[in-house]
Amino acid sequence: MNKMQKALHELSEMDELAARSSPIHALHPAAKLIATIAYILVTLSFDKYDLSGLVPMLLWPILLFQLSATEVRSCFYKLRIVLPLVMAVGLFNPFFDRTVVLRLGSLAVTGGVVSMLTLMLKGLFCLMASFLLMATTPIDNLCAALRQLHVPKLLVTLLLLTYRYVGVMTEELAVMTEAYHLRAPGQKGIHISAWGSFLGQLLLRSMDRAQELYASMLLRGYHQHFHYADIKPFRTRDALYMLGCILAFLLLRYVKIAQLLGGMIVR
Repeated sequence: MNKMQKALHELSEMDELAARSSPIHALHPAAKLIATIAYILVTLSFDKYDLSGLVPMLLWPILLFQLSATEVRSCFYKLRIVLPLVMAVGLFNPFFDRTVVLRLGSLAVTGGVVSMLTLMLKGLFCLMASFLLMATTPIDNLCAALRQLHVPKLLVTLLLLTYRYVGVMTEELAVMTEAYHLRAPGQKGIHISAWGSFLGQLLLRSMDRAQELYASMLLRGYHQHFHYADIKPFRTRDALYMLGCILAFLLLRYVKIAQLLGGMIVR
């Protein structure tokens, strides 16, 4: 299995995760979307030195992993390419902010180290929340929820087409890569001298495939808009989930849970 085939397999795995059955999967997609956006906004609102206040925000993703029966290792594996980029955001903070803000015995902790860890955790938590949304909500249902929230039709259509047909593009790329390796056995990757012709062929094949897809869409009644998935109406439990999540996020944001627990332990 080459890299392109592995990428196709991972895309199909995301669809399989979203098609599972659990209390989280059964919720209205709009409720999950609003809760995820609220979580990301609250997480990003923490001060760069408020590491102790940020850590309790991990409770919500952990709870959702358990309720949705989604493996944590699956999340980190699928985000393995993005995670290093997120972790590198505050990597140079310790070199610029050398002010000592905490002492652990003889160890001095600078503000740069605290802000670096805070930025890393913010990125990690936001990625986990986004992954959980995609792993528990089919893309058709998510697009239908976006339309219910009056997101412009053009943006929703672009999102749906990008998600659906990135697999088609990857499949074309896999076919071309396999054909190249059959003509150049034993060679690792694609030689730099063939990059131009390879990309040109990919562009031409993509244009031909796009014309075929568009023609098939017209034959199926496409007229500049899609009939999105029929989703269940917004129910009381969906509203309770959404409001409960928002209230919990605000509680974690403005109540210093770590300090309260520390005071209880000291007593």
